[in-house]
Amino acid sequence: MDATAPCKGIGRIRRRLVVLFSGCLLATMLSPATTQEPSANLTYIPTVLITGANRGLGLEFTRQYVDRGWRVIATARRPEAADDLIALAGEYPGLVIIEKLDVQDFKAIDALAEKYTDTPVDILLNNAGINGGARNQIFRKLRYEVYEDVLLTNTIAPLKMSEAFFDNLLASQQKKIVTVSSSEGSIGSAKQARLYFYRSSKAAVNMVMVNLALQFKRRGISVGIVNPGPTDTDFMAGLPKSMLRSPSDAVADMIRNIDGLNLETTGTFWQYDGTIMPW
Repeated sequence: MDATAPCKGIGRIRRRLVVLFSGCLLATMLSPATTQEPSANLTYIPTVLITGANRGLGLEFTRQYVDRGWRVIATARRPEAADDLIALAGEYPGLVIIEKLDVQDFKAIDALAEKYTDTPVDILLNNAGINGGARNQIFRKLRYEVYEDVLLTNTIAPLKMSEAFFDNLLASQQKKIVTVSSSEGSIGSAKQARLYFYRSSKAAVNMVMVNLALQFKRRGISVGIVNPGPTDTDFMAGLPKSMLRSPSDAVADMIRNIDGLNLETTGTFWQYDGTIMPW
């Protein structure tokens, strides 16, 4: 027998082991589990910017979004007086960020947008609104200076906010503009005359949102309009409690509709129960 045969046999075994090991290593390196890039979702925290976040629906939106792990940029005209919002920010440091903003002040809107230039905003939530007071909207006693305030806050400001934070929306993952409207802005639902200023401002902002939906669908931005229904907030003060929904229920319903907002449903006007509101 050739004395070198055992050595040659051992050499062949070693080469086979090396080839086998190399093949396994290569397969591991090329497997989907190791070649995929880390998902951005592992570290990405979605951001919602909410106007009028100091009380009522805005405060409840802030509470429910931060409970879901979102970052909330919560704006208020007088944040120093927003005790509940300040307390919520204390519970969620770094996730609830309070900013001073009067939506009637367009320079302030631009300044806030500049401050957050590099911050993606997944949802711009136009919640701030005023009703103008019923006594100011009586025919032949109409106070038109109040009408100007109502239109500026309810109709024009949401358009300005959408324009100012457009690049932030484009940079985000969800890319949603949402405006809190009202059944009072539904022409198809109008059965009696009342609240000239408020109703017309909400009907107008609905059309503003539809225009945005039509123009920016191709850019990946979806636009939704939500109606909370009659809710137990300062906004509805004076109505019987039995007619009103809780803010937590109203906001939970609206968030469910916002979750369902996409490019196929963009431009939709939702009732709180998910049905479509008539224009």
